[in-house]
Parts: sequence; structure tokens; C-alpha cells
Amino acid sequence: MAIRLLALDLDGTLLNARGQISERNRVALDSARSIGVHVAVVTGRRFRDSQPIALELGLDVPLIAHNGALTKHAHTLETVAVLPLPLPAAHHALRVAREVGADALVSDDHNGLGLLVYDQLSGDNAAVQQYVKWASKVHGEEDGRGAVLRVESLEDYLDHEPIHVAFAGGCMKMKDLEDLLTSELGTSVRIFRTVYPEQDFTLLDVVHPNASKGVGVAAAATELGVAREEIMAIGDNYNDLEMLLLAGTGVVMANAPLSLHDIAGLHPTASNNDDGVAVAIEQFIFRQESRVSFEV
Repeated sequence: MAIRLLALDLDGTLLNARGQISERNRVALDSARSIGVHVAVVTGRRFRDSQPIALELGLDVPLIAHNGALTKHAHTLETVAVLPLPLPAAHHALRVAREVGADALVSDDHNGLGLLVYDQLSGDNAAVQQYVKWASKVHGEEDGRGAVLRVESLEDYLDHEPIHVAFAGGCMKMKDLEDLLTSELGTSVRIFRTVYPEQDFTLLDVVHPNASKGVGVAAAATELGVAREEIMAIGDNYNDLEMLLLAGTGVVMANAPLSLHDIAGLHPTASNNDDGVAVAIEQFIFRQESRVSFEV
């Protein structure tokens, strides 16, 4: 069965180590779309951080952001679906994280471009400080309100449901926090981790219990009338696993953690620095298309 929907992660997958889309990847995506394949960006990034890439690629499928908690049109900002984090769970997660000195970032404003909210950052958490600085610089005042908001207290700020709450830091510290959050919050939330061991950096996203990249891709497929067997998903990290297993063709980047490569039924491709997305498209979409055309 021909592939009709391509679900693409961004960081570590479509984007290389410099955060760029290679020419080979770009050409492969354009060619896939020219033969009728729908392309959807499915990312743990906030909508505001991923929208420019969707616009740059001219994608017509709504952007699935925040690990599936928010699906939104990149052009019109129309919200297709949102699963905000329940307020009691957000406060509970904050309490648990405060006890171990973890830095918290809140993603808010699903109606607009999105707002990043924080109150304090540890002096030794360089990665988070750089991200906040980057978000402030890149997005600026483009929507008239600013992209980043520092408040006195996240606990006081959170009188409404946010999109999600995130924690970031060293891999060991975040693993301990993930275990603690899982023990404390149970099934009231979903926790997705994105791990970059070479940078000793882990991001934990705490989202609505029904949110995931897999749920977002399944909803997009239903709207497009695409069967599971007609979906190809490409990813590189643990938060991609559900959509990789959902897809008829799940593809794992060479730079993914080894444990993902050990999962039966998933296909390997090259790394994000070696055009792994293009390699997978050429292997599973173009060759399949050629076989179908030949058989017809």
C-alpha cells in the first residue's frame, strides 16, 4: 500500500545538528508532496518554535506540536485540537520539581503563537538559560506581546490550564525527576523525555494524559482519510516512539538511542547529519511509487 502521510519529527530528524534542513531533505519532501503525499510536522517543540519551519516548507497539514497536546494551522493560527494540562496536575508537577530544585518552563496561550513562562533558572542550568535567551531573541515582539514572560511565581501565574509544563537539565537529574513525577502523578499526566546524552541534556514534558505524537498523527490520518498502513513516521527519540509504532512504516534515525533500534518492526535510516529523512523517503516512498507505477 502506497504511503500517503509522512509524519516528521524536527530536532534530530529533519533538522541537522545546526538546526537546518539540508537541500537533499528539502528536495525529497517537495518531490513526495508532488506525488500526493501529505507531510505533517510532529514535534515536541512549542508551536511558536516550529511554525517557521512549517511555513518555510509550505506544509498544508496542521502542525502537531507540544508532543501532540496542540494541533494548529501554521498559516491561519486556527487551533484544530488542544489538550491542556489539567491545572491540579500542573501545580502538583511544580511542587514535586521544586522539592528537588528543578527549573520549570510553562507553555501557555494555545489561541495565539504561544508564550513561554518561567520564574527562576538555576545558575548551572546553561542549556535552559540559552534556550530562554534564544526564544526571546528569535521571536522578539512579533505578536505584539512578546514570546517569553518572566513572572514572580509560576504557582501564582497558573490560575488556568497551560498547554504543558517542562523541566530540563542533566540526564541523571532528569531521570530521577521523571521517576519521581511518575510515582507522584501516576496516570494523571503523560511524561515524555527527549534525551541528548552527548550534551548531558534531557527535556521532560508533562502533558495531558491523552496527549502524544501518536494520538496527533492518528487524528491527522483520520481527517485525511489515510489508513494506518499508509502512514510513514520518522523520529529519533523516546517521545517519537508512539507515532513510530502507530505508523505502517516506522523509521528510526541512526542518531537515535540504541534502545530504539532494538525495537522490532522499526526501520533504520541515516543520521540527521547525513540526510536520513531523504534516504527514508527515497527508500520507502519513491521506490514503492515506482513499483506501483510499473505494476499499473
